[in-house]
Amino acid sequence: MCGILAVIGKEIDEKKAFEASKLLSHRGPDEADMVKTEHAVLCHQRLSINDLKTGKQPIQGTRDTWVIHNGEIYNHKALHQELFSDVTFRTHSDSEIIVHLYEKKGYEFLNDLDGVFSFIVVDGDKVIAGRDPIGVKPLFYGYDSEERIWFASEYKALIEHCVKIDEFPPGHYFTLETGFVRYFQPAWYEGKKPTRGPEELKQALIKACKKRLMSDVPVGVLLSGGLDSSLVASIVSREMKKQGKVLKSFSVGISADSSDLSKARAVAEMIGTEHHEVVYTPEEGIALLEEMIHKLESYDVTTIRASTPMYIMSKYIRQQGVKVVLSGEGADEIFGGYLYFKNAPTAQDFHEECVRRVKLLNTADCLRADRSTMGTGVEARVPFLDKEFLEVAMELDPKYKVTPKGGMEKMVLRKAFDDLFDPYLPGEVLWRQKEQFSDGVGYSWVDSLKALAEKVVTDEEFATASMRFPYNTPDTKEAFMYRAMYDKLFPHESAALMIRKWVPKWQADTDPSGRASTHHVATLYEEEEEKPKTQPTLSA
Repeated sequence: MCGILAVIGKEIDEKKAFEASKLLSHRGPDEADMVKTEHAVLCHQRLSINDLKTGKQPIQGTRDTWVIHNGEIYNHKALHQELFSDVTFRTHSDSEIIVHLYEKKGYEFLNDLDGVFSFIVVDGDKVIAGRDPIGVKPLFYGYDSEERIWFASEYKALIEHCVKIDEFPPGHYFTLETGFVRYFQPAWYEGKKPTRGPEELKQALIKACKKRLMSDVPVGVLLSGGLDSSLVASIVSREMKKQGKVLKSFSVGISADSSDLSKARAVAEMIGTEHHEVVYTPEEGIALLEEMIHKLESYDVTTIRASTPMYIMSKYIRQQGVKVVLSGEGADEIFGGYLYFKNAPTAQDFHEECVRRVKLLNTADCLRADRSTMGTGVEARVPFLDKEFLEVAMELDPKYKVTPKGGMEKMVLRKAFDDLFDPYLPGEVLWRQKEQFSDGVGYSWVDSLKALAEKVVTDEEFATASMRFPYNTPDTKEAFMYRAMYDKLFPHESAALMIRKWVPKWQADTDPSGRASTHHVATLYEEEEEKPKTQPTLSA
């Protein structure tokens, strides 16, 4: 993983471009480089994960063709063997396969890639930029006053140089000849009726987790104690044990009232990980808000609530020498796990909302997972958003997904891993109700943020919200507080327009906390007499 920046056009100032790319150095703190061609400048800030010795970017193809890439291509070895057995690659990096695919196939190669990516390939006066199907990896573009086009992993690197900035759409590629082209067109994305059964679900997730162990550095897991991250942790732990390795798992919470900490501890004990708990206070989280908004490039309420503890945990993970972690993002969108889905009028409405949420992941959970971890030089991998797993899960007949009246959400996923003879999880976690991350770390976290907003935003200020913020007008003092911080950090006229707010559907209270749902059942922190022996804690 890394930070990438490219400028395409005439009379490019490479020094300015490289200085702009340094604003992405948190994404790639290990090394940096730049290449200038006749029509482009390509800059790269690297986080070394695969091919530690020769994988420096930009990478040249067989001619004067260059690529910069942020992400992981999990099938790069298979593609090399199948299509390029007669070609001597310059590196052992998964990124190099992109430039060779371009040289062999032109613009029509993105569906060959199995992984997550944002990239730019430059070939003389030709350029192709692309982004992975769901937008797991970020990419933005903008135009400067001389009509040069800029690309960057985060738009903070573009603000000083571009007149207009926008997000690069997931599942698309861009060329100067074609503009944006959507290459990702699976049946579920196109709105075709899903009819698949759940028989392949379990093996598809196991396969998605296994392929994400590709790394030349230590791999860990984020373990919240919820269903999704716990399943990923259990699968990965089993695979690591086959290799004679002990998996490191990480959880975060406020010790006084975190239901996540106790549930994660139970999972870690059962699956045999070296478990680490990161404990923080609401005050410590609040002190990071402005820094967090700058990392996130967002003012969305639920994104900020959830990202702050994730960022605190990621700092600790980096200190432990772990650069790669697997996480459970995407499952709630795919399977309708949020509590508001229980109010879906019909199975078809349920399915359509799942599709809508998956299409918006780049604005919500993918953004949070990427910025919270990459903000500290840690890469998060998300097996639920594997392209092959999505094909299985998104084409499930809605009757398998919809929550039965009075039943548990994500029932089809729970049943797939409900193995009496070889259990993957403790029953208390396999059948735990959905608790959104910002709630699970401790209810006092969100409550403290709301209390802070009541103190710092006066009634008079809040009354000006519609005039001050006509787009995405804040409807609470907490939202107003974040928006004011954001506009100070990102005064560019395009900045506010790129943000989508996460709002639950089919419920009267539109606060994004799961506690706003009438289906929510409060959980309390469970004190244990003995603390785990292998769990160092960090007061953030």
